[in-house]
Amino acid sequence: MRSTNGIVTAVLLFSLRGTTQQPGQASPPAALESSQATDSSSAAALKARQETETTEPAPVQPSPLPQAAPTTMDQVVDRLIERERHLMKMLADRTPIVETYLQNVTSDAQLGPVPKDDRYFLGRMDFRESIDRKDYMKQPSMEKRLLGGFTKFFSVQYQPLGFSWMIFADRDDFDREHYDFRYQQREFLGEVRCLVFDVIPKKNAGKGRFLGRIWVEDKDFNIVRLNGTYAPRPRNAYFFHMDSWRLNLVPGYWVPAYIYSEEGDFSAGAKNRIAFKAQSRLWAYNVNSGKEDELTQVLVDSTVKDESPAAQDASPVEAERRWQQQAADNVLERLQRAGLAAPQGDVDKILQTVANNLQITNNIELSPPIRTRMLLTTPLETFSIGNTIVISRGLIDVLPDEASLAIMLAHELAHIVLGHNEYNQYAFNDRMLFSDEATYSNLGFKHTAAEEAAADTKAIELLKNSPYAQKLDSAGLFLKSLQTWAPHLPALLTAHLGNNISDKGTVTRMSALINSAPTLEINKLDQIAALPLGGRVKMNAWDDRVELIKSQPIALTSARDKKPFEVTPFFPRLSRIESRNTSSTVGQR
Repeated sequence: MRSTNGIVTAVLLFSLRGTTQQPGQASPPAALESSQATDSSSAAALKARQETETTEPAPVQPSPLPQAAPTTMDQVVDRLIERERHLMKMLADRTPIVETYLQNVTSDAQLGPVPKDDRYFLGRMDFRESIDRKDYMKQPSMEKRLLGGFTKFFSVQYQPLGFSWMIFADRDDFDREHYDFRYQQREFLGEVRCLVFDVIPKKNAGKGRFLGRIWVEDKDFNIVRLNGTYAPRPRNAYFFHMDSWRLNLVPGYWVPAYIYSEEGDFSAGAKNRIAFKAQSRLWAYNVNSGKEDELTQVLVDSTVKDESPAAQDASPVEAERRWQQQAADNVLERLQRAGLAAPQGDVDKILQTVANNLQITNNIELSPPIRTRMLLTTPLETFSIGNTIVISRGLIDVLPDEASLAIMLAHELAHIVLGHNEYNQYAFNDRMLFSDEATYSNLGFKHTAAEEAAADTKAIELLKNSPYAQKLDSAGLFLKSLQTWAPHLPALLTAHLGNNISDKGTVTRMSALINSAPTLEINKLDQIAALPLGGRVKMNAWDDRVELIKSQPIALTSARDKKPFEVTPFFPRLSRIESRNTSSTVGQR
């Protein structure tokens, strides 16, 4: 029997206190192209792989040599215009992932604006001659559902290409000929001191011009934030308001990472034709770079002999497990290369701690050992392959405490213990030869209804023997809150690789815990059943590495502050890459 002395509480991630933590010619885009269908033949797969490999971006060119510091605001404007052009050139061969999650909102007398339904989009941007995108998911009849009597132009703006367009003020004509730049003030955004300008299109500059405010860091004079809209508005169409943030992730450049958009007036007597809140994230700018020199980093001494037991021929059972492990390794490597899975890091270690707590107290020994990894996407989902459990960033964001995380991991651990993960077909490497955009149509890890029910039963058994046995009420409260909002959040609850947590607006995952959970009390401010989106995990848009958000708890003043599962604005703390590197070096001493 194992001792329970090895149990560690992952308090770094899951405090019992809930908080409202929050992270942030311009022609209208052309109609979206639909995703390419995937040919399952070997020839088509090989072609897709070749296309993927030929699109790997070139190394980032160094930022131009420092120039003499500007002495007038006119010189500052010239410099920021120049820096914007350098950014566009640097991004020209990049194809980052762009994700938009949107909630249409309606007014609730008690809670204010709340979600009434939602939309989700995921694709890859192409910054070459004209901004374009390739979607990871097909959107059948989406245009008809979104139009609502408006024009086709409106539907394009409502889809992610329109939101992604907001990363630039004006891709073609951002200059003095088309805009007036009016200096307003100096302001700090995090650690970065900025010069703030209002940007106004000149008369007769044309339609679709940026109108709003920009923040320019005062070292190299890069734009780090844009806030505004595009004007004038064409007839029967909309340009949405946006707040676009950039991060200093490579020397000399500030890379677009977050876009928040919101429309709607909820003051007394106002009538909204359209009301929504949307978060767009960009990442995987550099996900496929740096592989060409891996061979130079591997040195093998041919005189060394492996005398370990693993060097012997595998027994049939061991061979089966290695085969399953190979399938899992293939899948995780492919998801990471597609920009959908984060590289292994510190957050995985925290997830691993919770999984280990479940194993130790239930005397579970598995070979190979359980691993945990994170999907970078927003929809709430988990799945497992081999002995690897995968959980999405969005699900980690909204979980209020460690016990709630434990029930999600326990469900997947149960599938592993019960031997449900038969996905050995992915051990063949040719099955990984598809384009990134075809990931969802080539990979899938769904279980039967009977297997899901068996995993729920086994998971509750594991939880009752775990350190979380006395905390299942709070975990059930999370599921009860999810049940309240599930009918309004079908896109958030649609899994793209594993099984859905809900079915037709009813939570099916671990539903027995809902019945034993306390009453959900909206006005009880210390009862935090679920968090808003974006409250836990921060992602590096350049290399996809993730870390936990470090922010102070905020005292809630009303039920409206809770915002479970809701979209909220972005407000990242800006810092320069050299200051972060210096802090890391000091911390390691």
